[in-house]
Amino acid sequence: MGMGWCIGLIGIGAILTFAVDWHVDGMNVPLVGLILMAVGFIGTAAYVSIYKRRRVQAPPPAAPVVEEDHRFTR
Repeated sequence: MGMGWCIGLIGIGAILTFAVDWHVDGMNVPLVGLILMAVGFIGTAAYVSIYKRRRVQAPPPAAPVVEEDHRFTR
């Protein structure tokens, strides 16, 4: 699940929780909205933690040591 899907779930959940006045038999619409928002927040946190771990780069290797060859010098 990408960052866009997570933000979309948060938005849809917020709409269902705060902006909709529907009454459906057998389903609590604001509770479904809260669940969607929770899943969106958890997905966002997981995505950010994985993305942060991917962006960590190993330090560059040390420059090779250059040794002069003294066999051919006068």
